[in-house]
Amino acid sequence: MDKHLLHYKGSKRLILIIGFLTVAQAIVLIVQANFLSDAIVKMYKGTAWKAVLFSFAVFLIAFVFRHFLQWVKEKLAYHFAEKTANDYQGALLEKVFALGPRAVGKEGTGNLVTLTLEGVPQFRTYLRLFIPRTIAMACVPVTLFIYVAALDLPSAIILAVVMPIMIIFLILLGLAAQKQMDAQWGTYQLLSRHFVDSLRGLLTLKYLGKSKEHQKSIKTVSHKYRIATNRTLRVAFLSTFSLDFFASLSVAIVAVELGLRLINGHILLGPALLILILAPEYFLPVRELGNDYHATMDGKEAGDKIHQLLAMESVNHNHDEEAIPAWTEMSILQMNQINKETEEGLFQLKDIRFAIQGFTKVGIVGPSGAGKSTLIDLLSGFSQPTGGEIQVNKQVYSDLSCNSWQNQLTYIPQHPYIFSGTVAENISWYAPNASLEEMEQAARKAGLVELIARFPKGLHEKIGQGGRNLSGGEEQRIALARGLLQNRPIMLFDEPTAHLDIETEYELKQAMLPLMEQKLVFFATHRLHWMREMDWILVLENGRLVESGRHEDLLKQKGAYFQLQQAHKGGAES
Repeated sequence: MDKHLLHYKGSKRLILIIGFLTVAQAIVLIVQANFLSDAIVKMYKGTAWKAVLFSFAVFLIAFVFRHFLQWVKEKLAYHFAEKTANDYQGALLEKVFALGPRAVGKEGTGNLVTLTLEGVPQFRTYLRLFIPRTIAMACVPVTLFIYVAALDLPSAIILAVVMPIMIIFLILLGLAAQKQMDAQWGTYQLLSRHFVDSLRGLLTLKYLGKSKEHQKSIKTVSHKYRIATNRTLRVAFLSTFSLDFFASLSVAIVAVELGLRLINGHILLGPALLILILAPEYFLPVRELGNDYHATMDGKEAGDKIHQLLAMESVNHNHDEEAIPAWTEMSILQMNQINKETEEGLFQLKDIRFAIQGFTKVGIVGPSGAGKSTLIDLLSGFSQPTGGEIQVNKQVYSDLSCNSWQNQLTYIPQHPYIFSGTVAENISWYAPNASLEEMEQAARKAGLVELIARFPKGLHEKIGQGGRNLSGGEEQRIALARGLLQNRPIMLFDEPTAHLDIETEYELKQAMLPLMEQKLVFFATHRLHWMREMDWILVLENGRLVESGRHEDLLKQKGAYFQLQQAHKGGAES
């Protein structure tokens, strides 16, 4: 039994309703069997067909009503599964955003893509099938057993003895299938990660001339998945055959026992035929549960993974402290003795202290590994410091991972994601209610006018997967337009131009600088020409803030910033 099943919203009500309908269905089944056996006995005795017609009519009505109840059950289960799966899909996406890009990278992009796109539909199928089948196995055999026991006790004893054997066998098969399913799911995750990583790195592999060599790796991973899938299918097919065999054998035992007693005159034809008609229905719920259990184990596994992910500690939470107010010209952000350690105890940031007021452009520079991206993560709330405190307008916060702060900022990474959709859909991703005029204005400010003009469909041209490919600079302009449409007072840039050539970066720079006006900007980069445009500069080395100040003042000090400039310009002072 799934331990989460009773905790889903509306699950208890659904179980109660389906339980009631299943019992009603079992009663209708008894009525159906009674009138069918009565009609057969009458025909056997040579009764006129007109006298048998009523029994057949009632049987037909009961048959239709039984399947109508089954349709209602499936409809209710479908709506419950659809709503629950959609809710959990939304919760999963919110969790992914709350965890931040670093945690997502740790979990594996391929894993999350597979879980969201394929795991959720499998989870939906599991809920849709498993609940009705489980309730049917609990209600139908019990109801039929009580009726058969009242009708003929020896037959009821045989049914009671055979049923536990089938259930035990079902459990054993389930344990064997679970072991194979775990192995298959692990291989499937490996395949999905490998596929996503290969897809994202295909251009790089082709550029380096390694694309053909990568075929061997794809073949190896695919072969492992094929082997694991075949093993799982063998167990599933074996279990289905075994359940059908034991169910048929159980019915045969009941039939032999009834036949012997019928020959010896210990039971009449009518009750014997009635019990024989009910016997397959008595074992049917066990067979259906067994078959669907193996068919939906992917969904159960996906559900467990979703719950594990949702149970992870999120960096995005609501603080007990008061919400951070909207950032204004008079607002002050202070970092006091901020530390950030890895799980292994290594410092990424150590004793960071600085204060920034109002709408200021802050550059963050330093050599690779100095802690620039880590500091951006702390400022964005994607991660939490392991020591120190943060003050906003003198109010103390342990971190910035709260909605009242994150709703004020725009985050632009080195590689912004372009969704499969139109240009307009990508620009308005975080503002779906934006008007076409607002999107055009944002595109114009981001320097997208010429690009959009080249597209036959303009803003409605499809880009991303399945659409037009964009260059790195064009992708960054799309990200800028997204940020503009949000119109938030804080902007965070994490190496936004590191992958661009100088010419593209220069063009993008002309579009970006006007957008930083009247904003609090944190701009992390190793390309120092941006620092001339910054109001204040933070210089990091080995996770420590070694210098801070204005561009001209830092150059005069001839310290760490001056040395960076010398190395960057090949010895010529910037």
